Amino acid sequence: MVEFFVVYDNEAKDGFVSSWGFSCYIRSKVRVLFDTGWDGSILIHNLNLAGIDDFDYIFLSHQHWDHIGGLNHVIDRTSCVVVPQSFSRNLKNEIRRKADLIEVKDMRKIDEGIYTTGELGDFIKEQSLVVELDDGFFVVTGCSHPGLDVILKTAERLGKIRGVMGGFHGFSRIEILRRYEIVVPCHCTMYKQEILKLKNARECYAGCSFRI
Repeated sequence: MVEFFVVYDNEAKDGFVSSWGFSCYIRSKVRVLFDTGWDGSILIHNLNLAGIDDFDYIFLSHQHWDHIGGLNHVIDRTSCVVVPQSFSRNLKNEIRRKADLIEVKDMRKIDEGIYTTGELGDFIKEQSLVVELDDGFFVVTGCSHPGLDVILKTAERLGKIRGVMGGFHGFSRIEILRRYEIVVPCHCTMYKQEILKLKNARECYAGCSFRI
């Protein structure tokens, strides 16, 4: 059983605070905070409301302010931060002062049950998280700048993909998403309303959670 809990998004349920950006907590065999939104005080508020104290890893998808801005507020809650190798040298040095740093270039296993797609894309380098389930895998994306289809095809090297959540950016080949059991469009998804018409789609907002 794997738990997913959105703690930062453009939308939020009562009590949680919304803001532009994305962050999701994943609890499987290890605990991961995927991205950190941009406003650390909002991230802390939502984490506290969710009862989430610390994590084994902070996993950063790409170096955009709305995905890494809250890092300084939560880096003391982990011992390890996973970033694409293309992150700036100065930022990586700052992270190293407070935590162990894992730099990612290619697809690899990070820990028991969690993998990175490796750096994908040309102009904007981005990694996505792939979480192992009992009978397949689930993909968590930041903004999908490299293309959601490229991310999913890469993740399929590990095995059957059962679902995907996160920012889908300008991805418009919505029919492709019908093949998955669960699709959760969040944050910077241009065609969110069209995707939410799919029977396998779920709404995303700070404070939402589900288990697989």
